[in-house]
Amino acid sequence: MDKFVITGGAALRGEIPTNGSKNSALPALAAALLTDEPVTLHRVPRVRDIRTMERLLVDIGTTVDVEAETVRLRTERILSPEAPYELVKTMRASFLVLGPLLARAGRARVSTPGGCAIGARPINLHITGIRMLGARIQMRHGYAEAHAGNLRGARVWLDVPSVGATENIMMAAVRAPGRTSIENAAREPEVQDLARMLTAMGARISGAGSHVIEIEGVERLGGAEHTVIPDRIEAGSLMVAAAVTGGDVIVRGAPIEHLEAVIAKLRETGTTVEPVEGGLRVARGAALRPVELRTLPYPGFPTDLQAQMMALLTQAAGTSVITETIFENRFMHAPELMRMGADIVMKGPTAVVRGATPLCGAPVMATDLRASMGLILAGLAAENSTELSRVYHLDRGYEALDAKLRALGATVERVPGEEAA
Repeated sequence: MDKFVITGGAALRGEIPTNGSKNSALPALAAALLTDEPVTLHRVPRVRDIRTMERLLVDIGTTVDVEAETVRLRTERILSPEAPYELVKTMRASFLVLGPLLARAGRARVSTPGGCAIGARPINLHITGIRMLGARIQMRHGYAEAHAGNLRGARVWLDVPSVGATENIMMAAVRAPGRTSIENAAREPEVQDLARMLTAMGARISGAGSHVIEIEGVERLGGAEHTVIPDRIEAGSLMVAAAVTGGDVIVRGAPIEHLEAVIAKLRETGTTVEPVEGGLRVARGAALRPVELRTLPYPGFPTDLQAQMMALLTQAAGTSVITETIFENRFMHAPELMRMGADIVMKGPTAVVRGATPLCGAPVMATDLRASMGLILAGLAAENSTELSRVYHLDRGYEALDAKLRALGATVERVPGEEAA
């Protein structure tokens, strides 16, 4: 297993680009199963989760051609409507092939998912919603075995606005005759991006970005060319990196309209965030102020940036309070931050962060994708060197992060597995 060695103390300065959104590219790749015509996706990040999805699509029968950040796909026929445990266990987004396979092939066998250990993310919303469209689904031996002789439009209510469930139901519904209404749907930009792609393929969708998405089923979908939106979580992570190091960074391509809650909280800490041509400038000269933060579904503060903000708030003079409302196990980075000198008290879904405390480099371990980034940010602000193990979590969602940080003046070295051992 590779590790990162981070030497803190440098204020990050310069300009850095934002990659395409992993969380938009994954459902877009799955959506290519809905047609036998070519689909071209641009601005697809080259991260581990994307490679896992591409490998799964090849097993199903898709031809996948990758050239830099452009991916060309074609599924002339479904060879195997199955997503095996060996792939799905490493990335729960693999479960997104369920809806497209049912719509296209009328059957699917998809393993129940794995992924980050940040808490229960049940698939029952996916299953219940797709059953409402007429699918027969049984859970057998760890797999969802589904058949759909005749999918049909239906009214689907989601108990919580799950992004994955909204996307899976959308992809099943676009070829189901009649009208489907997804109520209490997720509003995230990634859902809206998928709706744009499906519309380009010939789907009839309205309301994406609201709590009610309406879909009029069509008989078939065609090919399309689609550019994935910028990654708001990567952009937000780089913005926090500038703040925690007292730096001055322009994040090119940052999707300002998708980061309003993040920008507001950073400004509340005393960090300067201002739009510039082609992106956002983030700078900090004064001492950080404490804040209260609550994670919420979009357009609220994203849970995927909570760990990064916790690292930042260890350096804010005073008491900050973070309440995590999305995942119950998403404070696993807190004990690792405490090993570095942070003063954090956790009680249920709330973490009280008392700062500003000097951080000191230490061996720490990543427990999930976003926790990895939070610990890297802490390492950038710490004295001496921090060794972060299990960076394979990081590789699932950040492309060449060490090189990006070095381009801004950070001292970050990736140590290959054998040398690390």
